[in-house]
Amino acid sequence: MRFTQLLPLVAASTAFVIPDEQVLGSAAVVNNVQHKEPITKTLFEKLPCLHGLIGGAKSSLEKARNAFDIAVEEAEDVFDLRHKPSSKFGFNAEAWLADADFESDSLNTWTEDDHPPHHGPPHHGPPHHGPPHHGPPHHGKPHHPPHHGKPNKTIYELISESKYTTKLAKLVANDTELIKVLNSTSANFTLFAPTDNAFSKIPEHAPKPDKEFIRKVLLYHIAPGLYPAGRLLFSHTVPTLFNETHLGDKPQRLAAKLSLRGVLINYYSKVVAVNIPAVNGIIHGVDSIIIPPPNTLKILELLPAEFSTLLLGLGKTGLLEELEDATNVGGTFFAPPNGAFQKLGPRINAFLFSKYGQKYLKALLEYHVVANQTLYSNAYYGPSKSEARMSDEEEVGADTTPYLHFDLPTLLEDKSLAVDVTRLGPFITIKINGFNRVVAADGVAKDGVLQAVNNVLIPPKTPGQGMAAQYWQGEEMSVEEFKERLGPFVKDDEESKFDL
Repeated sequence: MRFTQLLPLVAASTAFVIPDEQVLGSAAVVNNVQHKEPITKTLFEKLPCLHGLIGGAKSSLEKARNAFDIAVEEAEDVFDLRHKPSSKFGFNAEAWLADADFESDSLNTWTEDDHPPHHGPPHHGPPHHGPPHHGPPHHGKPHHPPHHGKPNKTIYELISESKYTTKLAKLVANDTELIKVLNSTSANFTLFAPTDNAFSKIPEHAPKPDKEFIRKVLLYHIAPGLYPAGRLLFSHTVPTLFNETHLGDKPQRLAAKLSLRGVLINYYSKVVAVNIPAVNGIIHGVDSIIIPPPNTLKILELLPAEFSTLLLGLGKTGLLEELEDATNVGGTFFAPPNGAFQKLGPRINAFLFSKYGQKYLKALLEYHVVANQTLYSNAYYGPSKSEARMSDEEEVGADTTPYLHFDLPTLLEDKSLAVDVTRLGPFITIKINGFNRVVAADGVAKDGVLQAVNNVLIPPKTPGQGMAAQYWQGEEMSVEEFKERLGPFVKDDEESKFDL
């Protein structure tokens, strides 16, 4: 087991600093929908929080000060809060792959709170070990997150009074609906609050955004429900109040990751102060503005060193244009990196990228794209809104070992991917067709999610080809066998003159 897999067990409730920042991207129209969630208590919530670990006992004078100010100042005493220039994209693509292991078969460090529903795509796996939680949304008084001292201010009051969030407070003050949300005590919210230093990273020459764009960005910083540090890391992705039209007006999600550089939101915005309590939720201070991410193809384009072969194939086959023009509602792209194509061997690659193999290449790439169904490591957005709501409200405790199975239809006609999501304590592993693994999960995108896989996904042999269904397990394959697997899906195929 890699060292990085143990990090969530030792650093969940401390304050963290912020690394690389990637800011200012594009977003879509959003509806402000408040969402209520049940409260899940974890072991991490019982651990000493930032004040207990760093500040110790506080005098009565300190207790009278703004809790956000105290948390940020304590973080500054311990960490160097340097920041780097921002970029125009709201997603750090390189950081997404920073810990990816395309060779190892070890479990990946992905965890959950909310998870895909059983009744989306067909479920053919064994039942959960232990009953899942089906409790109703929380409608009572908000539960206060564990912290020293009883909170007596709302989220809005805390950021309005803090000397570290003056710029954020000014933006919120211009939106009466957001003020109502952050002042409401009828539900819990988690705010990822950019400090004033975060705003200073915006380039001076950047155009001034309009009011609608600012509102989308602010909604993307607010998660319905309580997500203290421990639950945040176990969730891996969390919903926000920003409803993305390209996801069918379902919540765009934030990805939370613990790295050697600290706790990162969307792989670039570092948490600098955690678990700041309010009467209606909790605040985490972050060092970078979190911008709704670009689409999946843009993320791939940001990583030519890893996905140049995939991008070349999409361009040669015309799929790049087809995907850009598609009107899908969400989707999942299982993206093989360059190394995965190399495993196919030089002869198959030479065939695929020749004029004779182009139709086979298109069929192969279509087998990696799932339209209208978005599968994160801990949540599933299907064609109906009810499935999205269930995935956000259903939770599984850390002491269970659930197993979920999905048959996701691909762009390759009549061919689905068999996806198994297995949870063991804080660890989650995602396998496709039994033998292929997701090695970099949850590249959250405007129009779905990217899941990087360790192998190229090849359709199984089917009855009628001389033997029962058989998934490719990475063994050496001839060009002839490769064509046999994909031949039934190649339209107007002519006998290849390629020398086998």
